[in-house]
Amino acid sequence: MAKIANSLLITKEDNLYRISMTEDLQDVLGDIAYIDFTEEEVVAVDDSLLNLESSKAVMELASPLAGTIVARNDQATTNPELLNQNDISQNWIVIMTDVDHAAYECLPDANV
Repeated sequence: MAKIANSLLITKEDNLYRISMTEDLQDVLGDIAYIDFTEEEVVAVDDSLLNLESSKAVMELASPLAGTIVARNDQATTNPELLNQNDISQNWIVIMTDVDHAAYECLPDANV
């Protein structure tokens, strides 16, 4: 099951929560040209995950969940257009653990 919040798609596999961009967010942003990940390991709800620049906007993407970042899509740092891909194996932002499962369950279901 997938959830959606802050225009981000959150998928859960075991105790790992993958946060990716939704198609709607990709459409709003256009081509992504630059990203800068947070260096924080532990984030709270609404803490910054990354800052980005695109053809249509400059914005910060905020975390929809509190938890510990265990992986970042480092390939997207040098190849930011990966975040424009439809494939969630390419357009993911971070993977988190230590997420409150009840908080995840409270998020709206994604229609994927």
